[in-house]
Amino acid sequence: MREISITEIEGLRIGNAQNKEAGTGVTVLLFDREARIGVDISGGGPASRETPLASPLTADNPVNAIVLSGGSAFGLAAGDGVMRYLEERGIGYETGYAKVPLVCQSCIYDLGYLRADIRPDAAMGYAACVDAERNQPSSGSTGGGIGATVGKLYGMERAMKSGIGIYAMSVGELQMAAVVVVNALGDIYDPENGQKLAGLRTEDGKGFADSCQELYKISQRKDLFNNNTTIGTVVTNGKFSKAEMNKIASMARNAYARCICPVGTMADGDTIYGVSMGTVDADINMAGTLAAEVMAQAIKKAVQSAD
Repeated sequence: MREISITEIEGLRIGNAQNKEAGTGVTVLLFDREARIGVDISGGGPASRETPLASPLTADNPVNAIVLSGGSAFGLAAGDGVMRYLEERGIGYETGYAKVPLVCQSCIYDLGYLRADIRPDAAMGYAACVDAERNQPSSGSTGGGIGATVGKLYGMERAMKSGIGIYAMSVGELQMAAVVVVNALGDIYDPENGQKLAGLRTEDGKGFADSCQELYKISQRKDLFNNNTTIGTVVTNGKFSKAEMNKIASMARNAYARCICPVGTMADGDTIYGVSMGTVDADINMAGTLAAEVMAQAIKKAVQSAD
């Protein structure tokens, strides 16, 4: 098992676009190969587009792109720009009258970071696709993660900055990568040693408070700060069906439990997509375990690389 660059996964291109002054942005994953996806939604408030495409109960059509953006539900407009970019290049599902690009999307709530009146739009989604032509993705405060924060039990005043994290590994011929925007209600921990990396600060701002312990104190409170969501994608060159990718996505959620506390609350919209776009035969149990490992490392990178 070794770390690799996410750009080693053939057929995957990643691009970013952002508005630094507004503190919001878009990350797009474009699939140049046939991609079958699954999804795991564990949070109570997801903002999403076309997620039923990931269900084993729907048609087994390849997906062309996944978008991770800011802007809450307003940010879903960025997907229109991604569709326009793909349509211009003749990419999409053939309906007989037009090719319709199949684009899934999830959004974080970042309206409370800098500005609430500027959100990702179609132009920003298109710009992220153009940036994907360079295919030089990096972790940190960029793209869909530029407005990400963590530790928001008591609002933005005691929160800390986060971002987007990227990590990839290989086991033999099997490659697995994770891209995640960490915008959690809870605190973030190192999956290897349990050390707290970021999260809720004390009232004087000089140290960490414990979000779980603070949550226990306000069990009767109804106005829990709900402007959160950790959204991510695991991508593999393994050959798996939609049903299998749903299972792998659900196994990748173990990384959220290892690294984020509390997690999956009604104040989060936590979502993980799983993407298969290769021909490598692999055991689903091993692949799901590896997916959780790369996701945990990507979460760590998201907070360690943030501005």
